[in-house]
Amino acid sequence: MNRTRLLTTIAVFVAIGTLGAQLLWFPAGVAKAYPVQHAVNVMAAVTLGPGPAVIIAFMIGLLRNMLGLGTLLAFPGGMVGAFLAGWLYRVTDKKGMAALGEAFGTGIIGSLFAVPFARILLGSSAGAFFFMPSFLVSSISGALIGWFVVSRVNQANLLENRV
Repeated sequence: MNRTRLLTTIAVFVAIGTLGAQLLWFPAGVAKAYPVQHAVNVMAAVTLGPGPAVIIAFMIGLLRNMLGLGTLLAFPGGMVGAFLAGWLYRVTDKKGMAALGEAFGTGIIGSLFAVPFARILLGSSAGAFFFMPSFLVSSISGALIGWFVVSRVNQANLLENRV
């Protein structure tokens, strides 16, 4: 994939993740679940790989925070999930493993990273079990959406040009 096409694809994923998060969300425990972020992570991990997927997750979190539409907790969860989704897909070449990587990376590891992150930057003393249910609900629902989309797109042979 040439550089222009890669940057354009990244920009489209960032736009989908930033705008889509405001269109599809639901309350999940102590937080709001934004499954579009996780669906984009799975789609980016499968089509572009772990590096660009992490960049996309970071940019979506950054834009949502700059627009006042998200919290700082979007960074640890989204970036860890995107990396693990991309890495597992690269190792196994199975789209289901990318979805599992997103769900585990964000739902478990990301929620554990959120604890010190929340304590230092947000002044919250909440523990891991405070964040984990919300992170799991959001990441599992989004990972399933992303897995469904990449499964259908792959049938059209559009994933041949991944990085």
